[in-house]
Amino acid sequence: MVKFARGGALARSMCGAWAAMACAAALAHDEVQAPTVSVIGHYETGIGTSDAASEGAVTSARIESRPLLRTGEVIELVPGMIVTQHSGDGKANQYYLRGYNLDHGTDFAIWVDGMPVNMPTHGHGQGYADINFMIPELVSRVNFRKGPYYAEEGDFSSAGVARIHYFDSIPQGIATVTLGSNRYRRGVFANSSDVGDGHLLYAFEATGNDGPWDRPENLRKLNAVLRLSQGSETSGFSLTAMAYDAKWDATDQIPQRAVDQGLVGRFGSLDPTDGGRTSRYSASFSGRQAMGRGTLNVDAYLINYRLDLWSDFTYFRNDPVRGDQFQQSDNRTVYGFNPHYMFEMPLFGTDSVTTVGVQSRFDDIGPVALYDTQARTIIGTTREDKVRQMSVGLYAQNAAQWNSWFRTLAGLRADHYRFDVASNIAANSGKRSDHLVSPKLSLIFGPWDRTEYFVNTGYGFHSNDARGTVIRVDPKNTAVAVAPVNPLVRTRGSEVGLRTELVPHVQSSLALWELRQDSELLFVGDAGTTEASFPSIRRGIEWTSYARPFDWLFVDAELAITRARFRDNPAGDRIPGAVERVATLGLTVEDLGPWFGALQVRHFGPRPLVEDNSQRSAGTTISNLRVGYLVEKNVRVYLDVLNLFGTKADDITYYYGSCLRNEVGVAPACPAVGGGDGVQDRVFHPVEPRQLRFSVSARF
Repeated sequence: MVKFARGGALARSMCGAWAAMACAAALAHDEVQAPTVSVIGHYETGIGTSDAASEGAVTSARIESRPLLRTGEVIELVPGMIVTQHSGDGKANQYYLRGYNLDHGTDFAIWVDGMPVNMPTHGHGQGYADINFMIPELVSRVNFRKGPYYAEEGDFSSAGVARIHYFDSIPQGIATVTLGSNRYRRGVFANSSDVGDGHLLYAFEATGNDGPWDRPENLRKLNAVLRLSQGSETSGFSLTAMAYDAKWDATDQIPQRAVDQGLVGRFGSLDPTDGGRTSRYSASFSGRQAMGRGTLNVDAYLINYRLDLWSDFTYFRNDPVRGDQFQQSDNRTVYGFNPHYMFEMPLFGTDSVTTVGVQSRFDDIGPVALYDTQARTIIGTTREDKVRQMSVGLYAQNAAQWNSWFRTLAGLRADHYRFDVASNIAANSGKRSDHLVSPKLSLIFGPWDRTEYFVNTGYGFHSNDARGTVIRVDPKNTAVAVAPVNPLVRTRGSEVGLRTELVPHVQSSLALWELRQDSELLFVGDAGTTEASFPSIRRGIEWTSYARPFDWLFVDAELAITRARFRDNPAGDRIPGAVERVATLGLTVEDLGPWFGALQVRHFGPRPLVEDNSQRSAGTTISNLRVGYLVEKNVRVYLDVLNLFGTKADDITYYYGSCLRNEVGVAPACPAVGGGDGVQDRVFHPVEPRQLRFSVSARF
């Protein structure tokens, strides 16, 4: 149980992804008391804590309690989110939310410790968001939002945003060793020490995994974090350095007919040389200082990032002799500076809190490239570009409590982008710029009978790959003209919802939402071009409920139903990959004597694979179990059983044309000279079978 003034609740919801505690001093004089709010412990979604029914926060207790197959599943704690993988655990995950197949991050923004994760104009796909450098044990909370209703959220955030925060210090050191099926091994060490008036946090993670694949994945991943922090909630700073390096061999998706013909098993590969390597090194600063009636916050970061990814999705369709493997490369340095000032300001005789801020980012990318390869050896260049991309976002947002039952959040955001592309194909070089202004408004009513009501609306956007904004010719055939795309694509969203604590020991929320997009513009990574699809509209309903019927039992349940449609598409109105139904159920046992554990069931339903809905995927339901025992006060052991029931299902399913070696010159769609459409087939990547992971964890 916690109590806070209405002004305090307002400050926390306004701060959102930043450290909300830094706003406390600016609002300390407000002594009006709100009703006592019950905080369940795993999620912070109580009355007065947010500005939309779909907004909230995941606590470290929730992250610690849930069995995870892979690091990226921390994001799956966002209600309605599904996280999968289709090409090795070193690659960014596939994300699905609100009827979007988000690929690896487009339209869902991820931030870690004040640094953006999404990469614009990326070698593999626009908005690529790889969070494998994150160490779950260091995460203090995950703030999540959905919809374009918040002025401080910009590019890639139309469907939602997750801001992941690390601890400044931890009360006890952590040492965990995990061993599991398929030569899975992981070790984590983290501790913090007092240094002068501050704290030094340091952590190291090493992970290896071969996976269930016929060709071992041979994943090797290293992570390190070093953080110096000092000061109070209203005046202080932190300096953080992170280092991440990974390499792996990948088993990509395979066509169903290859399995049916006995050419390969469900866990086999048609190109054993696929794989990747990546690295991410960063230095960041976060500072806060009380100034006048408010607080100035400054985030600054420097990121060096690299990826080389070898994939083969069509096998012998384009090159019947050497195969269709290609290499996508991305090498960049990212600079960012994001100051914002939050202060009290009377508004028509009412106390309010105003935030003004700037978000600036510069990506120096070179090269970002697409090569033809054979067994990871370059045999041709499709395109090789150097790109300089700059963005500046200015925003202002005001939160006002007009009376005991009505408050508002109103904002305005203006974004400006500049692109400078130097391509190896002269016709595809050029400069482009664009800007958008995005108003936002939220109305919050109540609480009445421990129930709060929300009305939200706003405009948002996503940027497109800089190369697509200046393109003139097809990189694979320069005789073919290609029309450039708009740099920025507008989205419009609205939502009505409620959050209630009417039932004792239960928090529930319900949201009905709509999101319209002017064009689903995507960069096609295996073709080196940008293709503009049609306008779209998505509507859905989301219900979440968290309950603690007993001190030792936490229950969470979520259901999301979405209807996603293209507009004006003569091929059909279905959006390939749009998940229509997501449901999860979790039971978490805590402090039942020395015992603890969790059972998590997640389901994501069927989805169309082509626009006319003639091909559809099956649904997937997976259960994970944890059983643990507290050996002594600071030592615990636990067993995770992942895919408890050994479900045979798919993590992803596509439908497109490819050519197997035995089809070249035989199937009409696979001519011996290459260049055919390929045999149309369902292409899948299976969920991993049942596996065990045993962990020993000590606090010191």
